[in-house]
Amino acid sequence: MRPPAAVEPLVPRPTRPGEPLAPAASDPVDVEREAGVARLFELHYSSMLRLAVLLGADDPENVVAEAYYQIYRKWRRLKDAEAAEAYLRSTVCNLTRMRIRHLQVVRRHTETPPEEAVASAESTALLHDDQRVLIGALQQLPARQREALVLRHWLGLKESEIAAAMGISCGSVKTHTARGLAALTQAMEARR
Repeated sequence: MRPPAAVEPLVPRPTRPGEPLAPAASDPVDVEREAGVARLFELHYSSMLRLAVLLGADDPENVVAEAYYQIYRKWRRLKDAEAAEAYLRSTVCNLTRMRIRHLQVVRRHTETPPEEAVASAESTALLHDDQRVLIGALQQLPARQREALVLRHWLGLKESEIAAAMGISCGSVKTHTARGLAALTQAMEARR
């Protein structure tokens, strides 16, 4: 049995004292992956965080971090680097949905009622007071309706993009969007 191969750290390191930092990864694909994920993070982190908040994630920062980790792991399998944003958005939707389902199961099996969730400072800063009423009504919608509305009206995606992100047909997107809008309108009018 051979010993495991040495793994180079993925942080920049100086080649000689006084020289600029050199990338740690020697493989050009790894260098491209590092740069691509860093660029994706700079451009889309805050929008992905807002998406997770709007979809109802109880810990949106961890959801988005996990999404970036997954895209980092699967970077070589991406057919088109331009599709990375769509993949990231889809991953945030799926992770949020899985997290909400997990919490529902946990809450069903706990004997004590759950404590009121406290939003992080970053999440609170993202939402203004006038938006809190809308967010509250949005949180009351079923998950699929909420996802369809957020992807359509907040991100401005086309039906085909929403269908791809949610893993459903375009007809289902239309149904979820229409039902969600009707329920949201009714909930907002009831609060007035």
